[in-house]
Amino acid sequence: MATIAEKIQELRNKQEKVMLGGGPKRIEKQHAGGKLTARERMDILFDTGSFVELDQFVTHRCVNFGMDKKETPGEGIVTGYGTINGRLVYAFAQDFTVEGGSLGEMHAAKIVKVQDLALKMGAPLIGLNDSGGARIQEGVDALSGFGKIFLRNTMASGVIPQISVIMGPCAGGAVYSPALTDFIFMVKNTSQMFITGPQVIKSVTAEEVTAEALGGAVTHNSTSGVAHFAVENDEDCISQIKYLLGFLPANNLEDPPVVNTGDRPERMDEALNTLLPDNSNQPYNMKEVIRSIVDRGEFNEVHQYFAQNMITCFARLDGSTVGIIANQPTVMAGCLDINASDKSARFIRFCDAFNIPLLNLVDVPGFLPGTGQEYGGIIRHGAKMLYAYSEATVPKVTVITRKAYGGSYLAMCSKDLGADQVIAWPSAEIAVMGPAGAANIIFRGAPDVQEKTAQYVEEFATPYKAAERGFVDMVIEPSQTRPCIISALRMLKTKREARPAKKHGNIPL
Repeated sequence: MATIAEKIQELRNKQEKVMLGGGPKRIEKQHAGGKLTARERMDILFDTGSFVELDQFVTHRCVNFGMDKKETPGEGIVTGYGTINGRLVYAFAQDFTVEGGSLGEMHAAKIVKVQDLALKMGAPLIGLNDSGGARIQEGVDALSGFGKIFLRNTMASGVIPQISVIMGPCAGGAVYSPALTDFIFMVKNTSQMFITGPQVIKSVTAEEVTAEALGGAVTHNSTSGVAHFAVENDEDCISQIKYLLGFLPANNLEDPPVVNTGDRPERMDEALNTLLPDNSNQPYNMKEVIRSIVDRGEFNEVHQYFAQNMITCFARLDGSTVGIIANQPTVMAGCLDINASDKSARFIRFCDAFNIPLLNLVDVPGFLPGTGQEYGGIIRHGAKMLYAYSEATVPKVTVITRKAYGGSYLAMCSKDLGADQVIAWPSAEIAVMGPAGAANIIFRGAPDVQEKTAQYVEEFATPYKAAERGFVDMVIEPSQTRPCIISALRMLKTKREARPAKKHGNIPL
């Protein structure tokens, strides 16, 4: 019979073997590909000494194709919990050095366990994906594992923040777990996501495409909109994850953390009074407005490279997190289109789920016209924004800087759509359509059409008609924007708004 000392040594030997993953050669290959190992990633992610590993000795029980003789240290995945900047977080990291990080029954079971724990404890969940996909030798058991993960992603949606990180290959059914989570980070040049890879595409459709062009970080951040953040390397990725978490609450029952930024709430910026050009058809950069009004000019942009005619970002005002949705006049004049509508609607719903007030900065001339947009379903996609704003019960403050025309203004959260406070700059133009276009219709055929048009534009290209009817709560100098918004948000902290009892609505997907 083994002594206690021998049993302890046996434990140490087993732990050492697990810690080595696929062994020195495979670790070296991982590093040569510009990637950290699963354990190195976890070490950087969590506060020093805080990570607690779970299920270290779990292994497969597959007897197909000689798998029963294969050792899979840690079952190709590291799971556990710890703290990030002192706050509890759960995470898993697939280990590509062990069977390519492939997902089998017990690999999935480890993920499911941390998903369940994160939901019970009300803590964020981070998944570091680096896997060759399903473990084919395990057949339907692997498929079942994906299903269990997808179900829990859905159950946790809107309850805890879920962040997916693509740090290597992620293909086939594996892509749908990240797609069900709140935010996706991708590392440039080392990560790919796709349903079917280049070889399958070539054999079925004869198209030739590289893995990077098909599903790389740049593709999914700029073209498809599947991913939200594109980062330079593993270290940069983990740093940006921590930065994002700093804006978010741990769960839907908590408020976001409040940070003393040292920026005075009453601070004004005279530069905003001269930012807009006199000609309303000339662009300006809405990001300059955002930098001016938020704490220390700092914001974290989500979907930075996708649908750039719309800006979505997290920032702080008076130390508290806000979600900002803003038209960008320098791109497509800030028009709403299919992609901008989808981007905004999802961001609005995330903020509403996690008690983050919404700030809407409006300069929108309309929905983008054209057959491509109509055939692509702009009506359905635009309705997502209307639905998301109408459904949201968090404080909603709208600032109209310039154009606010027709249905696109409603889609940017007008008073009628539930904005709690609407603030306008003197340059605001609130109308069914552009004043010049409207005048051409109203006074068509009149002998003094030019004179009447000029008079109409002068009268209606202002915020005062809307203010007369109570659709605008206040008209302010642009320089006063920051203190006015902060005052509104302070007033709205005790907001309570009920909705009709129902199982759920039917968003126009």
